[in-house]
Amino acid sequence: MKPLLRSEIGTCLRRALEEDVGSGDVTTAAIVPAGAVLRGNIVAKQAGVIAGLDVAEQVFQLLEKRIEFDALAGEGSVVESNTTLAKLSGSARALLTGERTALNFLNRMSGIATLTRKFVDAVAHTRATILDTRKTAPGLRTLDKLAVIRGGGRNHRIGLYDMILIKDNHIDFAGSLEEAVARVRTSGTSLEVEVEARTLADVQTALKLGVDRILLDNMSVELIREAVQLSAGRVRLEASGNINLENVRDIAETGVDFISVGALTHSAKSFDASLEWVS
Repeated sequence: MKPLLRSEIGTCLRRALEEDVGSGDVTTAAIVPAGAVLRGNIVAKQAGVIAGLDVAEQVFQLLEKRIEFDALAGEGSVVESNTTLAKLSGSARALLTGERTALNFLNRMSGIATLTRKFVDAVAHTRATILDTRKTAPGLRTLDKLAVIRGGGRNHRIGLYDMILIKDNHIDFAGSLEEAVARVRTSGTSLEVEVEARTLADVQTALKLGVDRILLDNMSVELIREAVQLSAGRVRLEASGNINLENVRDIAETGVDFISVGALTHSAKSFDASLEWVS
């Protein structure tokens, strides 16, 4: 994750707390005395890969800096069900108020990391690297992509600003792949240029144009294999579209460099962890 994006995490957490707490946690304020102290454990209710304990800690500390949070599992570590992930103690009001927001972040990020690890493991011992996409929850991209990294994957573009990706709509608008690439090169950009190829003819054209990367869009395994042979290592190739755990190994074995998987962030099932209070 780029250092310049780290400040976005704090902004995201404050926005989430504002959304949930608003003008105050009226239930907790009515029931729990201001000086009350509480202790609890965050416990995994399933096996998986952990991501976001540090984010959960920051949620609580935005409410009360003196909250003690002792993470017992490392980021990206594999845990079994019933594992205690963290111990925490401090202001009962702050802990009760922040509980749902903290767990929402932890469970979403751990769900993404867990699914990412499944894809990474599925392509083990091939040259393929698993990438995410921009199909993230609006407002949560920084955290979603951080979870992918902690699951063992890598980030594709963070946004529209850090890489040139000429997709089918750009090509159609420009009139041809050659014209789209020409316009990019006359724009003065020094960013990496990737182009989307829908056919082997597109791949041949992209190779002649000397782009940095070619995205093989929704191609069959057979066509991807032909594209790899056609490229012969001259340019990095990325397979994308309709990738799942059933076909990702076959795609990786074609010899592509990257496989981008939108499901990592748009279809990951939330991890199951809860906060159990200790008397």
